[in-house]
Amino acid sequence: MKILVLGGGGREHALVWKLRQSPRVEKIWCAPGNGGIAAEAECVAVDAGDVSAIIALARKIEPHLTIVGPELPLVNGLTDAFRQRNWAIVGPSQQAAQLEGSKIFSKKFLERHGLPTAKMYGAYESPTDVYSMLSSLTWPVVIKADGLCAGKGVFLAPHLAAAKDFVERAMEKNELGPGGRRILLEETLEGEELSFILLTDGKQYAPLVPTRDHKRVFDGNQGPNTGGMGAYSTDELLPHELAETIRSTIVEPCLDGLAAEGIPYQGFLYIGLMLTNHGPKVLEFNCRLGDPEAQAILARLDFDLAEILSDVAAGCFNPSKLRWKPGASACVVLTSGGYPGKFESSQPIEGLTAAEQITGVKVLHAGTKLAGESVVTHGGRVLGVTAAARSLEAALASAYEAVSRIHFRGMHYRKDIGAHLTEWKAAGD
Repeated sequence: MKILVLGGGGREHALVWKLRQSPRVEKIWCAPGNGGIAAEAECVAVDAGDVSAIIALARKIEPHLTIVGPELPLVNGLTDAFRQRNWAIVGPSQQAAQLEGSKIFSKKFLERHGLPTAKMYGAYESPTDVYSMLSSLTWPVVIKADGLCAGKGVFLAPHLAAAKDFVERAMEKNELGPGGRRILLEETLEGEELSFILLTDGKQYAPLVPTRDHKRVFDGNQGPNTGGMGAYSTDELLPHELAETIRSTIVEPCLDGLAAEGIPYQGFLYIGLMLTNHGPKVLEFNCRLGDPEAQAILARLDFDLAEILSDVAAGCFNPSKLRWKPGASACVVLTSGGYPGKFESSQPIEGLTAAEQITGVKVLHAGTKLAGESVVTHGGRVLGVTAAARSLEAALASAYEAVSRIHFRGMHYRKDIGAHLTEWKAAGD
């Protein structure tokens, strides 16, 4: 079996890592890949979001299966183009990908189908209209850019001045690009976040193991939002009763709603939840595996990923084939200094081999590239140091021990990944 993986981040490295373990797989390409993926697959310098270029590549290499990692190819309609040619691919249609591609579309979908979510104050195309609405709201307020903004389009505004600053940067200064042209305002929800990710072929679905990510750049959930600074997975995140509530009030009404609107969904669906005192509520949808949630999830995988994803693409998915390692996993993201703002690139990375000598550790590359024989930084999020173990405490200890062996100039990481859950457990003992 020959597989093409699209993307060049830590999520895609995790996919390649697990696909390579399948006895069915004889060849993997990754477009564009990165400095770590290059050791495990053939990297092809093609932009994953360029639909015509990806079609040309697929016509040339003829993969048996294509797996889409990031959101941009989905929003750009790549899966539709593949299915028109009867090429096997995992990922939702362009229409379904609006759940992620447009926050306003997804909010209105949630409201149409009565799914629990934060109250929407309004959606706006004019900054003047936003400013006039802001003066009448209770703080804090959640402000969301409508389109794709690489994880930086959501802002929890504590007061009016901060809100106006974000709106000005998004809508007037165009700092978020096309994704910031429209703005959504909604109430703030309080509680613990949970990443609930499922896999479906459009008929059957199965949840993956639960994860929680850390979006703020600094310890204690301080600083601006990022694409994700780390994640962890343990079954303790999702007690059976809560899982049933999420399934009956959110997952199945969501999938039924999509089907009723003539939008069959195939691939990974990420439902970002807030566990409030009034039950779980939907914060957002992503139409693919989260990053860094994918790294934590795939570290616990105990089945043939190539077989399962091939079945999903063929419409014959059997959820009972999914098996997971007990215990827990954790992923600590190492970033370039200054991220999510301006940062330096091309810094040599030391200690990668030493880090992976720790039992249960896999260093997954994101923003890296090869410079001769060396691996250097090439992005904001550089590495995802991932570990699996029998307990969350053990997984975190291994991940942070591995982190201590890695160095590059300006390296930054959060030191409290998973800390809230481990502290809560200790307090409850």
